[in-house]
Amino acid sequence: MADASGQADIRGINVDKLAKGFADEENVFKKWVVVSKTSAREIRWYKKTSGFLDTPDTTGITASRIYNVGERALPYVVEQSWTRTTSYVKKFFVESPTISEEDIKDTDIDILATNVRDLVRAVARQVDSRIYNVITESQSPSDINTAAATGTGWDDTSSGNPIIDILTAKRNIRTNGYNPEGGVIAMDSLAHRDLMNYLITVKGSSIPQYSSEKVKTGVVMEILGLNVLVSENVVTDSVAVWVPNRSATWKQFMPLSSVVITDPGIGRKIRVWEEGECLLTDPKSVHLITDTTT
Repeated sequence: MADASGQADIRGINVDKLAKGFADEENVFKKWVVVSKTSAREIRWYKKTSGFLDTPDTTGITASRIYNVGERALPYVVEQSWTRTTSYVKKFFVESPTISEEDIKDTDIDILATNVRDLVRAVARQVDSRIYNVITESQSPSDINTAAATGTGWDDTSSGNPIIDILTAKRNIRTNGYNPEGGVIAMDSLAHRDLMNYLITVKGSSIPQYSSEKVKTGVVMEILGLNVLVSENVVTDSVAVWVPNRSATWKQFMPLSSVVITDPGIGRKIRVWEEGECLLTDPKSVHLITDTTT
């Protein structure tokens, strides 16, 4: 019995390592936000309202009253504003059916490893999707920056202009007090196709090296100082730009975990879970480009 228990522990450790490895493959967006722990399922936090501190004049137009202040004049009082928010941890939870000991023993494929892989990818994909939806306010922007794509979209080679749209996104982020350089631009494979077509076919001759150097890897890894992420969790007809490790935070209540549940003489099942929530702490450091397809 001691040996059987030890073997079960070893199987659990191996499954856990497999789970974390497969999670790295799918978890694209978690790498580009702050990840920190939370000890409670109810999270109270503060959302930053604006970037630069300034004061509005009597006509409502923002004007600086910080420089060239008169001698012995009292300073204008300015302060940052924050919105108190409460969020609740979400649980991502799946398991396999019971896999018989006979199937585990004589099936040609590694049925345990296959199930671990697919279960972890299912959890990781949903976590990934949650992070993207929070960052983009589920495609209904109220606090983040947003603008429609130029013309009728990136797939329109006559009126579309992805470069202008990306530069507009960077400008809007910068005017709110954030540095967009080294930021993230996330798109689905359709928008990535249209961007590559624009760079190579439409503007290949006027954008040096894009038709030769950049295409060697098959993926545009960086454009205009932004890291390009391609994921099918990005909602079609939109592209998002944000400042990594600043715009949002993933609050982790329980890390990605897995366990093998053994029913002696019958079989085993695999259970995978993760608990956490994404918080959009600095919405003005995010820009959503909408209507990227005709």
